[in-house]
Amino acid sequence: MYCLEFRRLVPILCLTFAPAAGIATAQTKVGVISVQRAVLDTAEIKKAQTELEAKYKPRQDLVEKLQKELQGIQNQLQTLAGKLTPQAEQELQVQGQRKQRELERTTEDLQADVDRERNDILGRSGQRMQEVVKKLAEEKGLDIVVDVTNTFYFKPALDITKDASAAYDKAYPVKQ
Repeated sequence: MYCLEFRRLVPILCLTFAPAAGIATAQTKVGVISVQRAVLDTAEIKKAQTELEAKYKPRQDLVEKLQKELQGIQNQLQTLAGKLTPQAEQELQVQGQRKQRELERTTEDLQADVDRERNDILGRSGQRMQEVVKKLAEEKGLDIVVDVTNTFYFKPALDITKDASAAYDKAYPVKQ
């Protein structure tokens, strides 16, 4: 009786696991991408970088000017030490402290503005790149795309970074 039940169970088990066996033997197609490099290599990001540099150049120049002025005050205090009246030395120190505060405020404001704008640009571009990579993966018949930062080894033929940058530039052309 035990053997009889086992014989009935084998065909049922085979039918149950047959579809899973087919899935297990299917080959998975993988693509690897450096999302960071793909985004940074797009024409849009290169243009945005140039525009950011131009936009914030006057403020960067002001920071450099303030640094030189502060350095000049510090040099005066060092080279004229002992030769200045106490009042003149105190005046230079107060002037140096004001310059230092102005330099710190200007630098912090500049950095915050640049960081905020850069993060906005990279966030938008990252979202777009995700859409582009999805479309590219579908076109190439890839089952999965992984970022190179989380990958220990991959064959160079699996790298779709350049393809993704090119597809991004095609999908989101830069207006000159």
